[in-house]
Amino acid sequence: MRAVAQIAISLFTIVVIVGLAASARAAETNPTPALAASPTSLPTAGAVAAAGAILGEIGIKEKIALVVPTMMTELEQNLIKTHPEIKDSLRETLRAIQPEFDKTAQQTYNEAATLLASQMSEKELQDVAAFLDSPTGKKFLAVQPVFLQKFTSLAGPWQQKLSTDIVTRAREEMKKKGFEF
Repeated sequence: MRAVAQIAISLFTIVVIVGLAASARAAETNPTPALAASPTSLPTAGAVAAAGAILGEIGIKEKIALVVPTMMTELEQNLIKTHPEIKDSLRETLRAIQPEFDKTAQQTYNEAATLLASQMSEKELQDVAAFLDSPTGKKFLAVQPVFLQKFTSLAGPWQQKLSTDIVTRAREEMKKKGFEF
């Protein structure tokens, strides 16, 4: 489950990076925003390669690769708790079947690269990849985990307070209309 959350955070990162890079490039080179690739068109091999580079830089590739071993380790630990006698046989079995599931991780990564490539033009993807490879891009990637951690601790209490405040205000307004809840 932790790997899924990390993938979600990395996808959030894609959105932030794409927005930053596209805004910066548009401001530098063209007063009108560049058009993204049509969602119905098939991305070029170059676009998929650039998208793959982006996913690698932001850690999606690594996180996807960790899903299968993590799940297998969890399965092994859970089964051994109740069936310690199968430990060696189970470990051997899991090693034997892991390559089959590693292929699905690679397929998922390829699909993610194709999905990203279908949302942007090859040039835009190359610009984002270049940004991530630049000193500023590397710094952004380095500070991102701390930023997201601090943002989460900032956003959590705000969301809780907002939830309470919305209910309170809605009650007040509905009470004026003769309804109580």
